[in-house]
Amino acid sequence: MVLLVMDTAEQLNMTKVKDFQLEVQSSNCCSTAYTLYDENFLMVGDSTRLVVVQIILILAYSTIILFGVTGNSLVIYVVYKFKNLRTVTNFFIANLAVADLLVNTLCLPFTLVYTLYGEWMFGQVLCFMLPCAQGMAVHVSTITLNIIALDRHRNIVYHMETKMSKDMCAVVIVITWAISALLASPLAIFREYGTFDLSPGESIQVCAEKWPGSSMNGTIYSLSMLLVQYCLPLVINSVAYIRIWNKLKNHMAHRNDRSDRNQRRKKTTKMLLTMVVVFAVSWLPFHAFQLAVDIDSTVLYMKDFKLLFTVFHIVAMCSTFVNPILYGWMNNNYRMAFMSVFKCYRFSSFCIACLRGGAETGGGQGLIFWSDSEN
Repeated sequence: MVLLVMDTAEQLNMTKVKDFQLEVQSSNCCSTAYTLYDENFLMVGDSTRLVVVQIILILAYSTIILFGVTGNSLVIYVVYKFKNLRTVTNFFIANLAVADLLVNTLCLPFTLVYTLYGEWMFGQVLCFMLPCAQGMAVHVSTITLNIIALDRHRNIVYHMETKMSKDMCAVVIVITWAISALLASPLAIFREYGTFDLSPGESIQVCAEKWPGSSMNGTIYSLSMLLVQYCLPLVINSVAYIRIWNKLKNHMAHRNDRSDRNQRRKKTTKMLLTMVVVFAVSWLPFHAFQLAVDIDSTVLYMKDFKLLFTVFHIVAMCSTFVNPILYGWMNNNYRMAFMSVFKCYRFSSFCIACLRGGAETGGGQGLIFWSDSEN
């Protein structure tokens, strides 16, 4: 969600003397930030208040929400419904879908409303709960991508025949959510909800980060989250998949091993690597712009700062619905599962046979899903 971040009361009083400046920081990947000067700036300098721009933003966010909720719900459903899809890798993929689904439902609608109105309109309770939940969902998504990469790296590069058990997978998923909640907890702890007077007779509701001590603490947290949410995951994923790809390539070339198992492994690795590339490309503009704000506060004075930040946020959020498309495009098993579900809705008689076959055998209507050996 787009959040206005207030300084202390003394700092706010000082900013009133300076043509009413409200300095802003942001440390939540579901958030954006901007600087307000005076009422004229709100009406003239903020291009997100133009009707045409607002219509475009509504369409953009609505499209992401529609595709994200539909696609990620479908991934969760097929992993739950088809027995042979219930493997360790697919459980992690389903966990990733849950995190992206939370971002779609907890982040984007509120971000859109705040962007359009420029005011916190959701009350005190959600002021403390939503930023933490949003941050937690983003952390779960990035950590899960790392876990998938490291698990495949362990199995393929080091030839570890002992697979991660489903019980251990469940434990890892629980730990992932616990760590993510811990990392996002400052967004709920160091927060303040209140009313800010713009002018006599006019005020706005503000949900703001309020860090103890100097505002530098907020900047330190923001930079730390940049490393944890983007830089470190990108490095881990890149190293893991490059080594996996080279291992499979050399194995198939030197030993002329073109078995179905290695072919499937290569295709799966290609799909997962593409997911990482999408993550890196979609989040890069957002994090780069956020870094610029943290390093140089004068960036806040840029013309159309709020619009630019919102556009970068939209690009970042595209990653929440792209993954299910990649599954359907690059993996035959998921594509067949998706098609079976769609056919079920079209033909009720086929639906009964399809779901019964999928639930009992995991392979109804000729579906062949990833087995444990392929993970």
